[in-house]
Amino acid sequence: MNFSVKIMQDGLVARVARVAEVAAKHADAVDLDGRFPREAVDAMKAERLLGIQVPRRLGGESASITEIAELCSMLGQACAASAMVFAMHHIKLSSLVEHGADSEWHCGFMRRIAADQLLIASATTEGGIGGNLRNSICAVEVDGDTCRLEKNATVISYGSHADAILITSRAHPQAASSDQLLTAFLKDQYTLEKTHAWNTLGMRGTCSDGFLFKGQAPAVQILPKPFAEIAAQSMLASSHLLWSGVWYGIAVDAVSRAQAFVRAAARKSPDATPPGALRLAEVSNLLQMVKSNVVAGLKAYEDAKTNGDKLSSMGFAVAMNNVKIASSETILEIVNHAMLICGIMGYENGTPFSLGRHLRDAHSAQLMISNDRILGNTSSLLVHKQDTSLLG
Repeated sequence: MNFSVKIMQDGLVARVARVAEVAAKHADAVDLDGRFPREAVDAMKAERLLGIQVPRRLGGESASITEIAELCSMLGQACAASAMVFAMHHIKLSSLVEHGADSEWHCGFMRRIAADQLLIASATTEGGIGGNLRNSICAVEVDGDTCRLEKNATVISYGSHADAILITSRAHPQAASSDQLLTAFLKDQYTLEKTHAWNTLGMRGTCSDGFLFKGQAPAVQILPKPFAEIAAQSMLASSHLLWSGVWYGIAVDAVSRAQAFVRAAARKSPDATPPGALRLAEVSNLLQMVKSNVVAGLKAYEDAKTNGDKLSSMGFAVAMNNVKIASSETILEIVNHAMLICGIMGYENGTPFSLGRHLRDAHSAQLMISNDRILGNTSSLLVHKQDTSLLG
């Protein structure tokens, strides 16, 4: 996608390319067995990619969301589940980077993430709230210097494999459901009792099982800012943008397979226009639309990061929602076009043009924070005048 020149200067592309090579070798097995992409994540740690977003002063590389989105797209071309684990880790890390810099404990935690390549998971969903991450039933209880939390988390992606979990809850037992905090718990500070097994159509390697979470930790591990601020100013934007990077990567690989199929057909019949050539032109246009959409969203986020008011504005929220909606819907169309181009060779498993895994993984895009929920939120925001300027 070539989001940033700095990536090339830092050598991140070469490091991620090595991880992508490992991920691609195991992608079909990860999907078939519904298992954690251990080889790819071990390669991420070996290449020291889990701490790249941490500020340099804390031992990281100060990588931007734009750079990380490019890496997500590269990994997405190899193994969507591995790319999604990488993306979700960095989404949680963005909460620490953007909102934990004034906390001594959280700065120390970021140093550990960079030094020890800790993998961070998220627990924002909960039984009984219908997938609305901005509401919680459970509440963190603070007793002196200690906090305790029990949560029926319906999904904790790669929870069994994480080194720490960032988890939402009500701020205290008497708090409103939307008065939330985000707390970091280290692996030795919680237990997980599996309540639901992840057996899905696609994104099988994220191992997003459900758990009963029980944790106890020093109260200083609660992030100092309300979750409402964290969600509005970093988490939702980084989620939509990094997920879109992964989905773009899936689409890129699907189109690459379609291109290879058309080239092979052209070599067999050099005097005839290959079947699928016109549809390939159409799908190339759709791919460019997704790229332009994500690039524009990344620029809007980077431009807004220095302005807290802009980050919390209606216009910014609508823009980020629209990036997610457009990306998640268009990649399905792209992969379906690619399968029509490749025909039975794309439909069949085990060929160089197989697209079944791509199509199944792509179907997750509209469900990760349901598009219907996002559209509902956007419609309530649009009672105010939308910013329609082409200059942003």
